[in-house]
Amino acid sequence: MAGRYCVDSSYDHAVPELARLRVQVRPTGSSAVEMPVKPGRPTSIAGLEIVVDPADAGAVRWSVANAGDRDLDLDAIALVWDAGAAGDDPRLFTNGYQSWTPARTRRLGIDVDASRDLRPIPLVRAAFHADPGVAEPGELRSEQVAVLANGDRARLGIGFVGGAAHAGTVRVRVVDGRLEIAATAWFGGATLRSSERRVLHPIVIEEHDDPSVLLEHWADRTGRAEHARVDAPFLAGWCSWYHYFEHVTERDILANLALADDWPFDVFQLDDGFQRAIGDWMQTNDRFPSGIEGVAGAIRASGRTAGLWIAPFLAAPDSDVATAHPEWLARAPEGDSPAIGMYHDVWGGVMWQLDTTNPEVADHLGATAAALVDAGYRYLKLDFTFSASMPGRFADPTLTPAERVRAGYDAIRRGAGDDVFILGCGAPLGALVGSVDGMRIGPDVAPWWEAPADAPERQPAYEETTPATKHAFVNTCTRSFMHRRLWSNDPDCIMLRNRETRLSRESVARWAETVGASGGLVLVSDDLALIDTAGRQLLDQVLVRAREVDAVARAGSSPRAQGLLDPEGPSGISGVSGV
Repeated sequence: MAGRYCVDSSYDHAVPELARLRVQVRPTGSSAVEMPVKPGRPTSIAGLEIVVDPADAGAVRWSVANAGDRDLDLDAIALVWDAGAAGDDPRLFTNGYQSWTPARTRRLGIDVDASRDLRPIPLVRAAFHADPGVAEPGELRSEQVAVLANGDRARLGIGFVGGAAHAGTVRVRVVDGRLEIAATAWFGGATLRSSERRVLHPIVIEEHDDPSVLLEHWADRTGRAEHARVDAPFLAGWCSWYHYFEHVTERDILANLALADDWPFDVFQLDDGFQRAIGDWMQTNDRFPSGIEGVAGAIRASGRTAGLWIAPFLAAPDSDVATAHPEWLARAPEGDSPAIGMYHDVWGGVMWQLDTTNPEVADHLGATAAALVDAGYRYLKLDFTFSASMPGRFADPTLTPAERVRAGYDAIRRGAGDDVFILGCGAPLGALVGSVDGMRIGPDVAPWWEAPADAPERQPAYEETTPATKHAFVNTCTRSFMHRRLWSNDPDCIMLRNRETRLSRESVARWAETVGASGGLVLVSDDLALIDTAGRQLLDQVLVRAREVDAVARAGSSPRAQGLLDPEGPSGISGVSGV
């Protein structure tokens, strides 16, 4: 890329000039419009005033203002530029939108964005992309950060420094043999008030031939800007889900506690299956006669931290919270029915979406978190939290989908307190740097390596989000650079049992060793009675390795994916970087 450069002394790298820079605006309900940008000077387009400064501290800084006398609903605003000749074998490392969305390298001109497969319903696209719309022909997109490459040699990294105010999507396509990049701020229909100006997340652009360096530099910068919570202690623990699933009972928890005296667990976490209904987190079903307080008391009596799973932004239609407070539900994009947060067969179908922009809902979330902490839980796993970003109409229409997610998490943090470990799951990653202590960075594991063809969660075009240990392996490798830069990575649980599983001994060991090499959380999810001596020895080895890697990550170096730019997927995790 030819042109003038601006030096960022933080990394001593140069930011290329943006050739043929233009701005593209998409008001809600209208087609996109585009025009050239005059850097440093206001650009007027579609009733907006855009100011772009590409020469400030190694990042492109920009803002948008509503220049009219009427409020404006905005879907997206993008900076678009020419990144030069595509060259041979152009590839794009694509980071997924939320915890379960794949992060891996795709081939420009060959691979197709999943959204272009129209078999899944729009609700599915909305769960797995910031922008639920269909990508343009030939376009690949990545959330928050992307790496352009030719073959196995990186070329350029592009990333949004932050995501709490709006999601950021990097879109890339080849046009007449040249690369066109669009860095898009996703507003998702949020209202921009008349005369209101919003500062957008800066865009950092860096050239380097090593993709890991580009990703690490972006994560370092973003973590600092968003005050990432990276100082939580290393955690090992036990989780109920991958052996008992939704059928878990209080008796199961107590039986495993009774076997765990000499197991190295800091946390004992009860997962989905205890609640009377989705949304009513203080009420247990008949399988938990002691209630959530009784379970927490038993765990604490063992000397461990009590952990609990909740899906805080969802409510079943028959839940107390939904029936007592219908005004707390977001409304569907059209009509007066409640907005759908997701569909879940096991829970009975459609789940409604709580409106996290409603102050009463924020108070409810904070009060629930406080009550759970008072009941004894100091580790809260917040799941399916993409639901707050799903389409709908809200009490405060000015908040973007990212701000709706962050508002819900912030309410829970206020209620729980600063010293409670909060783990995000099924969560839009960009919105939560600085909010969570830990983050699930891949799809659910499962007691199998490859997803069965008849898996009920399997969605056409989104197969890589299906629970399967292979899918978790990919993201654990490719998102290893996030650990201790943005939060503590949660690769998901290891499974050590050699019965009641379809995982081979080799697959059990490969997954466990990968979790150890990642330095992230190590949680076991088995009936402890089914783990033999070899399984226990494997856990001890994994914990030694994980603690070593985590300590080095705290010092600024992270594990790295092997084969990060391989379209077939990574082969594993190498030693920590020396950068």
